Amino acid sequence: MKEPKRVLFVNSEITPYLPESQISIVGRYLPQGIQESGKEIRTFMPRYGCINERRNQLHEVIRLSGMNMVINDIDRPLVIKVASISSARMQVYFIDNDDYFHRKFVYEDADGHFFDDNDERAFFFARGILETVKKLRWKPDIIHCHGWISHLVPLLLKRCYKNDPIFSDTKVILSLYNEYMEQPFATDMKAKISLAGIKAKDTDILKENPTGMKLAQLAVQFSDGVIKASKEIAPQMEEFLANSGLPILEYIEIDHPAGTYITAYNKFYDSIIGDDEN
Repeated sequence: MKEPKRVLFVNSEITPYLPESQISIVGRYLPQGIQESGKEIRTFMPRYGCINERRNQLHEVIRLSGMNMVINDIDRPLVIKVASISSARMQVYFIDNDDYFHRKFVYEDADGHFFDDNDERAFFFARGILETVKKLRWKPDIIHCHGWISHLVPLLLKRCYKNDPIFSDTKVILSLYNEYMEQPFATDMKAKISLAGIKAKDTDILKENPTGMKLAQLAVQFSDGVIKASKEIAPQMEEFLANSGLPILEYIEIDHPAGTYITAYNKFYDSIIGDDEN
């Protein structure tokens, strides 16, 4: 019997852990729909400090926690937590760290200012996911990234983890939302996300004035397919996508409970991994 394909979802937001938004709704219902189609899934998101652990019944997975990752010359302990959405028969893994994710806001402080270390948080999140999947010994066929905080996953996968047998055949799909495109990151972002396997030229796009737009373009450069997840995409990004040569799925309205977009996304996965039987 043929083994089911595996899809790893990297989400910036999932409801009910965060308020409903386009991204959080997709984060909640897309994995369920893909699982019900016959594929295996795993789902990750950051454990933001505003998530109530007791109410949502999060608990630490000791066997997956305990690794330290050096970010900006400081050792950062990686903590993995998990919760279940029982109605969907779906587990959600949370990437946690006291320094990066215990503040009570998601991306901005109480005054609406973007956190200065959001680039480091994205780097920690991406590395934490890939290291945890290695520990799970779960080989994904597709990694589907949602939200700007997931945008370093394609780079790390294709440069730092490409020779790991867990990820050797993994394809990356990027859902592109029109979010934080003009937001500036730390000017030394390029230096902070250096890691063995990443060449200087790989991140040249972040060399001067790194922004959300440039981070999204970096993610596109290392992806195997792109889904336009927002109805309107910035013209600069539209032009970049047109010149990328990648397979692109045009915008499909997020409809619930019909889930028409879920069927289209599932077919897109199959086209990327070359599976025409599903």
